[in-house]
Amino acid sequence: MDEKLKNKILRRLNIIKGQIDGLKNMIDKDKYCIDILVQSMAIKNALSGIEDLVLENHLKTHVKEQFKNKKEKVAVKELVKIYKLAKRK
Repeated sequence: MDEKLKNKILRRLNIIKGQIDGLKNMIDKDKYCIDILVQSMAIKNALSGIEDLVLENHLKTHVKEQFKNKKEKVAVKELVKIYKLAKRK
């Protein structure tokens, strides 16, 4: 993973960490349930965005390399695994 992408992901993770701390605080202070749910959904969406970046990076680097090196079966197996995990959300 290149440094620019890594830094982008780490920045987003730090933001998510702050959001999680805020969510914990909201629960601790018995805030309105809908507000808690909105914050929780924002966190899930932010994590989903990180997953998108990591998957895109994987496709552009590792999968591309696997196809170039005639290891298509490995690439397909990995992608099917991720697809199945994503369906469970």
